[in-house]
Amino acid sequence: MPKLHVETSINGDPVEYLCEPHETMLSVLRDTLGMTGTKEGCGTGDCGACSIQVDGRLVCSCLMLAAEAEDSEIETIEGISGKDGLHVLQSKFLEHAALQCGICTPGFIVASKALLEKNPDPDEETIRYWLAGNLCRCTGYDKIVRAVQDAAKELASPA
Repeated sequence: MPKLHVETSINGDPVEYLCEPHETMLSVLRDTLGMTGTKEGCGTGDCGACSIQVDGRLVCSCLMLAAEAEDSEIETIEGISGKDGLHVLQSKFLEHAALQCGICTPGFIVASKALLEKNPDPDEETIRYWLAGNLCRCTGYDKIVRAVQDAAKELASPA
């Protein structure tokens, strides 16, 4: 079967690629486009390490076919930081030591950003519920939750 041609937007930039009909978005991001920030943890959508946003929706890229990205707006961990440096979530993850091995960190940051875009002032229960699809084997979750809470406070305060 011939490869499929896909035109999409990734982190605000127009992107074109060829993919096999069965190829996942995770595979295209990492292997075809060289965007290795998105990690593969389980390959079955159970860990959240490969989380990306597709048209504003949080998605496990290991479960999404790359061909489904046609005409979509995709945001990956590479698109989180801005021209001025790290996004506040990235800074707070560092400040609170909310990471260790780093496999889950990109997925947690993408999911946390999606949460704060929908709910800029989440309570602890909401944060834990929202991030329940992301698994971490190293840190426990308290530091991650504190980092998200602190980021929400900083984002809410006037500059």
